[in-house]
This record gives sequence, structure tokens and C-alpha cells, in this order.
Amino acid sequence: MVPRWVEITGRGVLSSAGHDVTEFNRSILAGEGHIAPFDADAGTPPGPPEAIAALKLRFNKGAPVVGFTPEKHFEPRVLSGLDRFSQFAAFASRQAWKEAGFDVDPPASDRVAVIIGTANAGHEVIGVGWHRLYIDARKPMPLTIPMTMASAAASRIAREIGAHGPVFATSSACASAAHAVMTGVILLRSGQADVAVVGGSDSCFDFGYLRAWDALRVVTTDICRPFSKGRQGLTIGEGAGLFVIETTEHARARGARSIARLAGGGMTSDAGDLTTPDGRGMTRALREALRDSGLAMERIGYVNAHGTGTLINDRLEADAIRQVFGGATDRLPVSSIKSSIGHAMGASGALELLATIATLEAGVAPPTLNYKERDPDCPIDVIPEGPRKIQIEAALSNSFAFGGLNVTLAVTRADVNN
Repeated sequence: MVPRWVEITGRGVLSSAGHDVTEFNRSILAGEGHIAPFDADAGTPPGPPEAIAALKLRFNKGAPVVGFTPEKHFEPRVLSGLDRFSQFAAFASRQAWKEAGFDVDPPASDRVAVIIGTANAGHEVIGVGWHRLYIDARKPMPLTIPMTMASAAASRIAREIGAHGPVFATSSACASAAHAVMTGVILLRSGQADVAVVGGSDSCFDFGYLRAWDALRVVTTDICRPFSKGRQGLTIGEGAGLFVIETTEHARARGARSIARLAGGGMTSDAGDLTTPDGRGMTRALREALRDSGLAMERIGYVNAHGTGTLINDRLEADAIRQVFGGATDRLPVSSIKSSIGHAMGASGALELLATIATLEAGVAPPTLNYKERDPDCPIDVIPEGPRKIQIEAALSNSFAFGGLNVTLAVTRADVNN
């Protein structure tokens, strides 16, 4: 019988907070901020001055990946067929694969799955293609279609590691990575795979994509301050977070080190408004994560919140946490790292799971940066500016997306038994 809990044996990351797990963990747990001014006019097309003026962004701060040179990591032939989100994912997956020890002892390839979440897929290539077509009157690049498919990153990783098991993408806005992780857990539990590479990737600093977010009027012109009184919206980030997960039996048989355990998760749908969430869906996701994992509420010592910094989303998430934990909510530490690295869209759930695992390992929870004043509408124990020492055995990580698509992941220390 396949064990209900699965082992996390490898991690990889590329984000504004670092290009490897060591640097990412150090930065996140120290409470460093990576939201800064960026060139908001990059990629501005030619046109009349009045039209160009109308394209000016209301915001000019974000958390893009900087210092990443894809030419150093991919051969020219390979790179010519990869959008930036696929580059991010492949780069992070190599780290995770190596930490899991598979660079030395690869598993049977037909028992390996790859599930990668993305909200945006190939926006960079799409933007270039539309510019060529409508401005330069040239055909889009020949590989535009395969480069922009949501499954492009998963396919690239499968080719690199020789994975012949289930390989596909999940795309559910900012729950995409969390859905990918939970889908991997289900595949391992069902016996359809022994190993899975899971996580998410998104590249977000594309001219057209930023203007689309600006039109939605949910990006703050100030600074991201989740759960804080006076918050005005989210800040955009990007990156990739990848994991190698295995059945306990498979990991033990090859002598792999378990970093942490995925105990389970909850997945729900509001079946309601496209942009305004329903807190009942969030509440059900939290409760289902506890039920699925078999973890008693009292064993949860930390919640890494979705915490976007938007007025309604934060209020409803705080209420959902209180609905589930009741009076214990006052003693349950909660934080959001989106005020440090921005909202990485389809990658956010993976980056936040990385931070949750780091909290379990280090006994230190990351702060919620820019938190100024308690909001009576968010009556939870938000960790403010500095990191907090906590010794815990289990934690939850929330991802609540547009369309009312909700995922809560339950994770424990590697030495905790179910």
C-alpha cells in the first residue's frame, strides 16, 4: 500500500530573493525585501505621444528576477525554443533533481512524473510575436506555439531527466503551483508514479502583461502590506519553485534524505465570482487539508498565508483561518512573503511552500514586511517586521486564486510521523 504522506527530497528555486535554496531561505527568513523600482517603460512600442502617455503604468515597483543569464545555462539550440517561464522552471528543476540525489542514481524513467503549474505560460514570446505581426508586419517566430503552451516547461524538464510517466501542466491562476504539488501527491498515493517533479513557474515582467494588471486596478501604487490596515493591493513578482517528491517507500529504498513531508492538502472551488473570492471556499480548503493529512488542528504551528495585500482577499483569508482554528487563532503565527518577493502568480504557491519548509527546518518564521497597524478586519496573529522563532512540527500553506480556486497544503518536518 502506498503511504499517505510523501517525502520531499529535493528543492530548487529562482526568484528575486535568490537563485538557489540556500540564498532564498536565508533572505526570506531574515525578512529581506526585494520589491524595488523597475523600468516600467521597457518595451514601449512606437506611436503618437498621447497614445504612449496613456500606456504609462500607475505603479513602478516590483520584484523581477535579476542577474539570471539564460545563455550560461542552456545551449543556443535549446534556448531558442524556451520562453522565459520554461527557462526559470528548468533551472530550478536541476537544483531539485540534484539535491534529491538523482544526478548520481536516476530512477526508472517510466515511474517519474512532472507536473508544473503556470498562470501565464509564454507571455514573453506572445508579446514579441504580436509586435512582429502588428508593428513589423512579420510572421511570429516558428516555435511560437510550442514555446507558449502551458505544458512547455513540464515537457522541457521531462526531456532533461528522461521522465516517461505522467507529464502535464496545471493552470489555475495563482493556485497553479499548489495544484501541481497536490496533483503530484495524488499520483504518488495512487501508485501511478514513484517520483514526481512538481512546482510552478511564471515570468511576469512583460510590457503587455503589466499593462493588463494595471487595468485591473489591484496593483498597489504604494507598497505591498498584507493584512495591514491601509493596504492598497498587491505587487508583482516572478520566479520558479520546484520540488522532487517521492513515496516514502521509494525514498527509503534508495537511502534518500527527506527534507520535509507533504502530509496532504485541500482543494476547493468557490464556483462564484471571477475576481471576488468567497471565504467559504477558503475555509473548506483549510478544513480539507487537515482532514486529508490526518493532522489535528492543534498540531499546526504556522500558516504561510496567500496574503496578497488586497483589501477583500486578506480579510476573507483571515476570517477563514479564524473559522477553522477558533480561539487558537490568537496563538497561531501567520505571515505572507508576498511583501518580500511580490506575487509570483503561478509560481507563488511553490515559493511559499519553500518558505514554509524553511520555517519547519530552521524554527524561524518569516515576517510580513511593511505591516504597519493591525486591521480589525484581520484578527489573526500576523508576524510583523522581524522574523519570529517558533518550534513547530506542522504548517499550512495557502494559495487562493482568481476564479475562487483554492488550495491549502499541509507539510510537516521530516521526523514527524502520521
